[in-house]
Amino acid sequence: LKVLSNPDRLMLLCELSQGERCVSDLEAALDIRQPTLSQQLGVLRDNALVRTRRDGKNIHYSLDSPAAIAVMGVLYEQFCGPAAKGRRDAA
Repeated sequence: LKVLSNPDRLMLLCELSQGERCVSDLEAALDIRQPTLSQQLGVLRDNALVRTRRDGKNIHYSLDSPAAIAVMGVLYEQFCGPAAKGRRDAA
């Protein structure tokens, strides 16, 4: 869980819980600068939470750990998904 304590890594995992993304898509979606993004993706990769796939010049990332997929599914539903937006709007 220590890996999830960094806000950038948590947002990366949340975005990847919705499917495979390339680095440029992650950079645009999360507004994280490329050097920081690369560093945090490296930490996630070193902890076996994400896997990579190269397609020409692009590197695509996706969740690799069944445990991470399960945890991110719950977190996404509670904090990022449509139901969470409805709860925030009602508050």
